[in-house]
Amino acid sequence: MSFTFYSAVVPPFQKTLTTLTALLEKAEAYCTEQKIGPKDILESRLVADMHPFAYQVKSAAVHSIGAIEGVRRGQFSPDDTPPGDSFAALTKKLVDANAALAALGPKEVNDFVGKPMRFVIGKYFADYTGDNFLLTFSKPNFYFHATTAYDLLRMKGMAIGKVDYLGRIPLTRT
Repeated sequence: MSFTFYSAVVPPFQKTLTTLTALLEKAEAYCTEQKIGPKDILESRLVADMHPFAYQVKSAAVHSIGAIEGVRRGQFSPDDTPPGDSFAALTKKLVDANAALAALGPKEVNDFVGKPMRFVIGKYFADYTGDNFLLTFSKPNFYFHATTAYDLLRMKGMAIGKVDYLGRIPLTRT
């Protein structure tokens, strides 16, 4: 069995987006059970100068399919659009991102290896190859934002654990 760039990028993004979607469902149910408004979670932050929960969730989509679309175009810039102001809006972002990932063909993604692209932020830029950008910039950012979203839910008192973050583990019986 050969290992491909596609396998290093797309399935891990899909798995984590799926677990984030499940966490959003649990967060919405938690708000109902605890009789708290959704904004209490959507606007929560670990510290005052950090982006809120909704931004963290949006950024997981941005650093998965958004980054892949940036490699396609040859340029990626931060997404400054509002993240969404409801669990439904955030869920849609994750579901849409996952659907777009599912539509990718392995050949296209494997062809990103060595493809020149540029990360642009304001008047600054950094040149990458598609594979280097996805593995050393977007993937770490993706996991940072997914983990921060999970941490914010824990901070808000949700009874979730590591398996809620990791998702389904395909165990085999011996």
